[in-house]
Amino acid sequence: MAKLDDIELFVAVVKAGGLAAAGRQVGLSPAAMTARMNTLEARYETRLLLRSTRRIALTDAGERFYASCLRIVEELHGAEAVLKDDAADLSGRLAITAPSDFGRQFIAVALAEFVGLNPKVNASLHLDDGVTDLTQSGFDLGIRIGNLPDSSLVARPLVNNRRLLCASPDYLKRQGEPQHPSDLSDHDCIVMTRAGEPRDSWYFMIDGKETRIRITPGLSGNDGALVRQWALQGMGIVLKSYWDVCQDINSGRLIPVLEAYTAGLSQQDDDSVGLQIVYPQRRYLPRQVQAFGDFLKAFMERQ
Repeated sequence: MAKLDDIELFVAVVKAGGLAAAGRQVGLSPAAMTARMNTLEARYETRLLLRSTRRIALTDAGERFYASCLRIVEELHGAEAVLKDDAADLSGRLAITAPSDFGRQFIAVALAEFVGLNPKVNASLHLDDGVTDLTQSGFDLGIRIGNLPDSSLVARPLVNNRRLLCASPDYLKRQGEPQHPSDLSDHDCIVMTRAGEPRDSWYFMIDGKETRIRITPGLSGNDGALVRQWALQGMGIVLKSYWDVCQDINSGRLIPVLEAYTAGLSQQDDDSVGLQIVYPQRRYLPRQVQAFGDFLKAFMERQ
């Protein structure tokens, strides 16, 4: 068990951000923590941590080792949870990452309901329109739009989805409604950015052929909720996931345009860019994680 104990301690050090902080959590002195980490590094003859008086950092080998250790610890906790499966109440940590706009409108609401029903669950929600590494960041599950490039994740379909163009009634009254994708060159368009680069190529099916339309954005941003807000303010036409704008469309705050043309952000996009729940690949899911996945699916089916 010594190896497994050291692995759990190593994960605790990385998550806590330092030896002293992790030591306080497990009741060990800084000297004892240093000795344990020295023993771990000596065992594998590899430097895992770069340590200073104020902070620690993972070496390249440490990054790889941490990802594997995290999976081991999660599997262990999952196996222990199986033995406690007859417990009456759900409890424990539930860390979730989700896209900004969808997360605010749906995941935040569902999570509040879930914790209200299961007050012993300690939940956190991280909103980010980038692709967050679940394993490295320690998340129990994530919400993703579209295909999964990361084959190490386990995906569960959440709800059907598609992308569409829309604009506010005020904008369309001022500028008119485009009748063909080529008309977008005469319109103000709002685009998302990824890694600092605007996603300014929109793809459409025109006469049975996929055609790229290059957009010159008037506004761009890396936050989906911000991009939708600009559209609501009448600043231009936006390409969004259906679930990000469905409430706005139902209320008339936004109006779909160019519906005769399937729109996407890449050549791999299609008319059913599904929303998925994704988990780090592992055999055992903690009860509260599995339960929230089931709850969220039922919640979305009611929308």
